[in-house]
Amino acid sequence: MALIAALITARLAVMAASLGTTAPPWIDESECRLDDFRSQVLRDTDRADYPNARDVRSNVLVYSAAQVSRVAGTDRQGLQSELIRALADGPGVVVFEGAFSPEVVDRANEGFFSIIAAQRDAGTAAGDHFGKPGANDRIWNAAQKLALHAPNAFAEYYANDTLAVVCQAWLGPRYQVTSQVNVVNPGGTQQIPHRDYHLGFVPDEQLAQYPAHLHRTSPVLTLQGAVAHCDMPVESGPTMLLPGSQRFAGGYVAFNRPEFVDFFAEHHVQLPLNKGDAVFFNPALYHGAGSNISGDIRRIANLLQISSPFGRAMEALDRTAMVRAIYPSLLAMKAAGRPPRDLHNAVVATAEGYAFPTNLDSDQPIGSLAPPSQVDSVLAALAEDLSADELDVVLHAQQERRMP
Repeated sequence: MALIAALITARLAVMAASLGTTAPPWIDESECRLDDFRSQVLRDTDRADYPNARDVRSNVLVYSAAQVSRVAGTDRQGLQSELIRALADGPGVVVFEGAFSPEVVDRANEGFFSIIAAQRDAGTAAGDHFGKPGANDRIWNAAQKLALHAPNAFAEYYANDTLAVVCQAWLGPRYQVTSQVNVVNPGGTQQIPHRDYHLGFVPDEQLAQYPAHLHRTSPVLTLQGAVAHCDMPVESGPTMLLPGSQRFAGGYVAFNRPEFVDFFAEHHVQLPLNKGDAVFFNPALYHGAGSNISGDIRRIANLLQISSPFGRAMEALDRTAMVRAIYPSLLAMKAAGRPPRDLHNAVVATAEGYAFPTNLDSDQPIGSLAPPSQVDSVLAALAEDLSADELDVVLHAQQERRMP
């Protein structure tokens, strides 16, 4: 009887301890201290913790794609468990050497350079979220464009099982691939360090309004990758990486702060890559494309953004029709002196509040990380007292820009 009582007491103590260690509900200044960031980042990656890795370079785990293929044939889930640990709690980044054969990459490159040439002939220039305009050649929606332009090359490229192993590990079996090809020409300057989609694209002034559990959730909704489509020595500017930075709770709020930018500049690493090597990383990892200081290397990478299939609503709503229907009522509410928050709440409940997915060829982010959402457009219309007919022109133009 005494033993049972002791076991119950011990169990209650464990439960009480777990309840007392819940994470804070918001990201505040206490979560954004540089010293805490430093302690998360300045750790060594122990290869012994990752038995399938062939090497650790600058704290980045390096795997052989051939070895990955062999292990995946006998213990796929065990290998994926290791990759999950690496991306979540380890360095946050892994490299697969020889992930794509040079022949497969070359066939895809033929398609990509043909698409870039067509864009130039058409006089269209694609902007970059985090780089200076005009420094790079970029293909938005490269997956769809390659599939339509060179379907055989596309099919062979995305049949790759190394890609599937890491995508399934992070996102499960029904992931969704999108890609953007980026060509950084000689003289192209580096990007600012950043975190990526989703919260990485939210304006600074809004980030703290998202509760802490969404800061933890955002990184598990996507996986970032980059396939080297040419040999990339360090002077060509391969991706700058800060291993371990994905563990920092306040990272989305803090990444633009000067002291964090300076820390990144001092401590980031860059790994040279061969054509066909692939890098995959947690989207919360601080990273950015490097400067191409080479004399003649057009550094081309296929930037992969793989998404969870679960980020969708259950019902399909025609939110544009809903906005058109209620906008006269919103104007009347404003004229009657209703508080701006009431109008804001009604707009958010009605209009599409997210800028993505969109057609980034025509709906490019200008002066921000994302183009305006429908919510942004409707709120701006209310602020300017646009008529319903004037708003209809805005909505139609926005819808046209978003169409593929």
